[in-house]
Amino acid sequence: MSKWGSKKRDQRGAAVVETALCLCFLVLPLVFGTIAYAYMLSFRQTVSQSAAEGARAAAVAPSSATNDQRITAAKNAVTASLKTGTGNLTCTSPNVTCTVTRITKCGDGSSADCMKVTVSYPYKDHSLLPTLPGMGFAMPKTISYSATAEVS
Repeated sequence: MSKWGSKKRDQRGAAVVETALCLCFLVLPLVFGTIAYAYMLSFRQTVSQSAAEGARAAAVAPSSATNDQRITAAKNAVTASLKTGTGNLTCTSPNVTCTVTRITKCGDGSSADCMKVTVSYPYKDHSLLPTLPGMGFAMPKTISYSATAEVS
């Protein structure tokens, strides 16, 4: 009979190896995935707030302002708001789409006009934070928000 078959195997190093494997393949991807998703949610909030700020700026422009002046005011407000948030983007940044349109009679039965601001960013194609391979399935393809405000 073999001398090796009768001895009990030593298990002292197994816990260290198992812990290292769990950290590498389970814990670290979860931590980095959570950070990437939270970063995207922060950027999404910035885009939403920027659209609202742009619509407000266009709506409260002086009544003597032309349509082009309202559009410029809206884009300036969107740019100022985007710069303060995640990514430090502007309306003129590549991949950022800022659209400002005037809507007559607001569509709600009133006689007032409204300004609609839409801000879009293709997040999946141009993520602001590198994602781990295989983790991109949780990220949205495009982050887009619209805000409408009645012209005073």
